[in-house]
Amino acid sequence: MSSNVAEIVYPESDGKPMADNTLQWDWMVKIVGELREMFAGQEVFVAGDLFWYPVQGSPNIVTAPDGLVAFGRPPGYRGSYKQWEEDNIAPQVVFEVLSPNNTYGEMDEKRAFYEKYGVEEYYFIDPYENEVEIYLRRGKRLMKQDDVFGIESPRLKIRFAKKDDELVILAPDGRTFQTREERVEEMQDEIEESRRLIQEERSRATDAVITAELERRKADEERRKADEECEAKERLAAKLRELGVNPDDIIRGS
Repeated sequence: MSSNVAEIVYPESDGKPMADNTLQWDWMVKIVGELREMFAGQEVFVAGDLFWYPVQGSPNIVTAPDGLVAFGRPPGYRGSYKQWEEDNIAPQVVFEVLSPNNTYGEMDEKRAFYEKYGVEEYYFIDPYENEVEIYLRRGKRLMKQDDVFGIESPRLKIRFAKKDDELVILAPDGRTFQTREERVEEMQDEIEESRRLIQEERSRATDAVITAELERRKADEERRKADEECEAKERLAAKLRELGVNPDDIIRGS
């Protein structure tokens, strides 16, 4: 039996680039990459620039946060985040990174969207001014927070800070969020440092072995000399006895 109802299409792309420049991209990558690492192995879905459809049957109601986190949803591939297929769980945390093509009006519209559809935490990052705006849900509203550097994310346990006048995100263990390249470089430095320490330990161990061997040889030489002196004395004593002289009388008389 054929149906006259056309299948609803939920596009997975709008054909636009994910980021307008490398600065915006670096922020998106380090946010998504670090959060995925933080929540690896847990029921937490983390994505970036992924279409989120909160209402079934309404493909026109859609947005694509630069970063989103959905607790209670498994990680893995998504062409888009269709909320009704995700136990109707809205992303609890979203990030937006300002690009030169964005306006604050657009960001206000996005904030209103997130407020309406259940986001609990919204972080709006301006990488050009090194500033962040933080909005936390209070009832039905996302309320802007004043002390952005004194707030810990209720869900993520991350914090924002300034280091050398640059805006940074701090993981729960205090480590700074990094791009993947920075992370790889740090890991390579750690590997090199480990190799250096291992080499130093091996050198110390080798020096200890050499020292022990020299001390052993010295002790062997001293024992050899002592044995030779003892043998020489015994030969002399035997010679004296052959001549009818008691070696003990010589020792007592000396």
